[in-house]
Amino acid sequence: MPLRRFLPGLAVLCLGALFARGVGLVVGVNHLLVAIGAGFLLTNAVGLPDRLAPGIATHKLWLGAGIVLMGASLTLEQILEVGGVVLLVVVGVTATTLVAVELLSRTVTGADLSERLGSLLAAGSSICGVSAIVAVAGAIRAREGEIAYAAATILLFDAITVVVYPIVGDLLGLSDVVFGVWAGVSMFSTGPVVAVGFAHSEAAGQWATMTKLARNALIGLVVVGYASYYARADADGATAGLSPRLLWDEFPKFVLGFLALVALSSAGVFSPAQQASIENAYNWLFVLAFVGLGTEIELAELRSTGLTPVLVVLAALVLASGLSLAVLTALF
Repeated sequence: MPLRRFLPGLAVLCLGALFARGVGLVVGVNHLLVAIGAGFLLTNAVGLPDRLAPGIATHKLWLGAGIVLMGASLTLEQILEVGGVVLLVVVGVTATTLVAVELLSRTVTGADLSERLGSLLAAGSSICGVSAIVAVAGAIRAREGEIAYAAATILLFDAITVVVYPIVGDLLGLSDVVFGVWAGVSMFSTGPVVAVGFAHSEAAGQWATMTKLARNALIGLVVVGYASYYARADADGATAGLSPRLLWDEFPKFVLGFLALVALSSAGVFSPAQQASIENAYNWLFVLAFVGLGTEIELAELRSTGLTPVLVVLAALVLASGLSLAVLTALF
């Protein structure tokens, strides 16, 4: 049966989630970070056979499902309280990161980075990590080598920031709102953002997720912008496969489910007991997802990343992270 091929990998995710919960309770370490560490050790120290791959790959589904269910614990009133300010910060930091990477890759590095590789790095660091790289690559005819190079660079920073951000948040004593929004606007991929947010606190996790979803929703504009630019730059004027179907395929559709449950919660559909049950459910889904996320951090791939793209993205990250933290600290 087709479903049977998912079972071995799902069993590994479940065992990893139980292990992470147990270690978190006994040692006092955040269980979501333990889950990522467990996945990392499984793939790099133990090694995962191919038959586990289909089930482990479902971790992205569990992450999306957890984000959707999280909407039931929020209301529109809570979001609108500081939503307008957060949206301005999201747009400002996203634009700053994208422009910074483009400028650095085109003017500072010389011929070390191709124009399209620079654009892939800009999209990945400013919007939603590897997902944005894949979306933009399809619209600008990027080569496979450029896609792999950009993805490895972004994954390297995912691995670094998931460790560094919680430490910085604790050292600076950042509030839940400031830390959550800061992680949401400056980190790269959705999974690490959610992980560090909830590692800080429940409220910080909610703000980190909401902020990241707003940022992810900008992917359509970025894909259209890059496709239009390269269509004019290319001699044949082709749009490299840009279509409404491509935009819909790459749009993070769990955003719609999240907003639907926020609307239901705002209407008072869920009782306090139901909200508590849903919260417990999405917490378990996040643990499952982060065990799988940890398995994607492969040391061999990270070692293959060249120094130039790393330095470009690092400079943009420091700029966006520092700027956004200063603004958020002043505002909240």
